Amino acid sequence: MAEIGRRTRAATLAGRAAQERHALELTLQRLAAPGAMAGAGVAERALLALAQTAARLADTLPEAPRQRLCALVLSGLTGEANLIPLFHLLRVAALHRERGFEVRFTGLAEGTPHDLLISRGGAEAEVVCDTLSAEEGRPLLREEWCAFVDGINPDLQTWLAAHPGRYVLKMTLPDGLGGDALDGPALQRRIMEMLREHRRQDLNTSAVLKLDPLVLAGAQAAVPAQALRALFGPEAQLAVAQQGNGNMLVLAARAGQASDIARAVCRRMVAASGRLGGERAGILAMFLDDIGRQEWRGLRDRRELEGAVRRFLTTPEARRVSAVSCASRMELFGMAPPDSVPEGELRFRNPARPHTREPGLLPSLVSTA
Repeated sequence: MAEIGRRTRAATLAGRAAQERHALELTLQRLAAPGAMAGAGVAERALLALAQTAARLADTLPEAPRQRLCALVLSGLTGEANLIPLFHLLRVAALHRERGFEVRFTGLAEGTPHDLLISRGGAEAEVVCDTLSAEEGRPLLREEWCAFVDGINPDLQTWLAAHPGRYVLKMTLPDGLGGDALDGPALQRRIMEMLREHRRQDLNTSAVLKLDPLVLAGAQAAVPAQALRALFGPEAQLAVAQQGNGNMLVLAARAGQASDIARAVCRRMVAASGRLGGERAGILAMFLDDIGRQEWRGLRDRRELEGAVRRFLTTPEARRVSAVSCASRMELFGMAPPDSVPEGELRFRNPARPHTREPGLLPSLVSTA
């Protein structure tokens, strides 16, 4: 936690990204302070309840399974990892208990390939909990974007002081950042050469750069972050270099191809389905991390996620899968609809599986979309 604190205190774009990625860990640390629970909200209390569930579970496990649980905690506090996978497991178990299921943590207790075994009305189902980052479906990675912006920001501040005004630098990066054709330092040099030479654009196959005046009026000017997101869309990577005198340079970057987060989810489901035995009903509980509210809503509203999952359910790889559920931080952190899914998860039933008609299992198999 000391290392996480050091990274999140940095006044950089990477520091702000670390704050978002480790929001769960920072929240738990804050709630551990004396008197902190007095002002805790519903979402914070729900997260603390899951943490307490983990502690109680550890007390009930024999030594070897308890070490497996401790290893999950330690791995979630190492490097770029976080505790989201563990809390996803705990939350999925809690959701099934609320639906009247008996839940066993067989992955921890017995070392089974699946994580949970749920039972109700004499019927049983295996549950595999998997977490993936939305970065797996993005051609322009946020980590590379943060490193690029933090590297060029000092030069942008110097240029902005000498050129008062409000600007937007639009960038189209066909192959993203970090590849053979274009990396962060090379793009930084191109941008600064373009600005110093007073050119409005710089075009080649690796990057298209255009500098325009930034016009935000009325309500947009009052909340520039929301206005910029609405202007450039949820897939754009944004950053703002600004000074106290009102000078501002917005960096807005898009890749040459659209993100395909839904397909990334399906790729992970192919691997996760191999952890199901096939004799019982099988549920894949997928958690999509590192995704914003607008992106999550867009995947649902455009039915991209639903279409991709339903196509997956028709493939041979889904022969053991009775249902797929999908959730994000919006559900874990208790955000209100439409940012979150009303029932706490999206769920898609596989009609080809006979287990999906067992009455005892219906509360966890019936489609919500």
